[in-house]
Amino acid sequence: MSVVDRLKALRDGRGRSDKASSDPFVLALQDALAADRVRSDGAHRSLLSHDASVFEGGNSGPVCYPESTAEVQAIVRLANEHDRNVVPRGAGTGLAGGAIPLGVPVVVALTRMNRIVEIDTANRVAWVEPGVVNLDLTKHLQPLGFHFAPDPSSQQVCTLGGNVANNSGGPHCLAYGVTNAHILALEVVLPSGEVATLGGLDAEPQGLDLRGVFIGSEGTLGIVTRIAVRLTRNRPEVRTLLLSFDEVRAAANTVSGVIAAGVVPAAMEVMDQRITQAVENYVGAGYPTDAAAVLLAEVDGIGPGVDIDAGAIAEIGRSHGATDVRLAGSEEERALLWKGRKTAFGAIAQIAPDYYLHDTVVPRSALAPVLERIYAIADAHELLVMNVFHAGDGNLHPLLIFDGREEGVLDRVHAAGAEIITASLEAGGVLSGEHGIGVEKQKFMSAMFTDDDLDHQNRLRQAFDPGCRTNPGKVLPVGHSCADIAALRSIPKEMWG
Repeated sequence: MSVVDRLKALRDGRGRSDKASSDPFVLALQDALAADRVRSDGAHRSLLSHDASVFEGGNSGPVCYPESTAEVQAIVRLANEHDRNVVPRGAGTGLAGGAIPLGVPVVVALTRMNRIVEIDTANRVAWVEPGVVNLDLTKHLQPLGFHFAPDPSSQQVCTLGGNVANNSGGPHCLAYGVTNAHILALEVVLPSGEVATLGGLDAEPQGLDLRGVFIGSEGTLGIVTRIAVRLTRNRPEVRTLLLSFDEVRAAANTVSGVIAAGVVPAAMEVMDQRITQAVENYVGAGYPTDAAAVLLAEVDGIGPGVDIDAGAIAEIGRSHGATDVRLAGSEEERALLWKGRKTAFGAIAQIAPDYYLHDTVVPRSALAPVLERIYAIADAHELLVMNVFHAGDGNLHPLLIFDGREEGVLDRVHAAGAEIITASLEAGGVLSGEHGIGVEKQKFMSAMFTDDDLDHQNRLRQAFDPGCRTNPGKVLPVGHSCADIAALRSIPKEMWG
């Protein structure tokens, strides 16, 4: 068995069984599930104490691999009986530390709840479990003429439960919206152990929009066990353009120009020269390596309007200094261009072993000046930065490239990251577009929200979770969270918000 296969087996709870545990809590969990799906050995606990972020300090308790709503319910009730906290977890691709277990909680790994339960194409809805991989759902739907619109860059591995937790976006959220726009209803296990359905399949469900409240709550309000997703019909016509520029500013200004002209593409992605060169060396997608920046734009729809919009984008790009405008001539060429964009982060391995992928949002009109500040910030901290981002909605994703073995480099990385957040907020932006707050941006919540704002957010959390036992120590900063005492007992001080 390869290293990758062994890691997948650990992730999915299929490694070798523990030695017999004497912990009453672990024994109770094993009685509720099965001995091989409750793991307290060091390998499982270590693996699930991390996510894909650069944030450390996680410390997992026993790890459970439920296969049904009833089993999730049993885990939560036992955790309450034994005075233990609970952290739900998907594929672990999060980049803000949202899935890092703090305070030695029981980790509820939902990767084995991966069934597509029902597909109703007539009503354009499907019920799925939270462990279904995003891209697997779309592949399953494609022959039926549909897809799931949110498409994060981690689409090949991220799960629907994680998409719900972080209200994930992706390149095509410009036209289609983020996850919240594509979820009709949620079955959730509340922190009390009760099962509830939030939202519904009616066009206008009655009552408060608790579904909308739950989406993006980063696992702090409960654990999702089934999801009713909206199906999006495949568009018959798609045009994909690649525009090249001699300046990053020109590419950013083109994006603003396109939206100002009333054209709303399905996607507009910008990549600077450094990341373009890395991608081209990695997958050979056909990107020009001599351009300072490229803009990948896509329009879709019905009839001649698609060609009109594609022509408008090309014209606007040229008016802003585009040196080349290329229209993908086949589905194969289009797929290759998108493969380059979607594998951009993997291409970084050619340059350095580590990266910190940031996530802030700024007004489109502020894209160019904020990007210039980001380059200056990286230079000041002696770091290499590459920019690849969802330009259409101003969602920046600067990549700070580094080697974690270098002494003191993480301090410089975090300092640069903090300055990028400050620059984004000063430009009228917000803390996150799709990665969430987690532990990464806790300490900056007070820079964006007033004390009253944070107090109301905390009250909302307590309405769902009075004991603050679900994913404690996340999102709300210290001093504004009901979870302060419970969560911080075992958290390193440097991670406090």
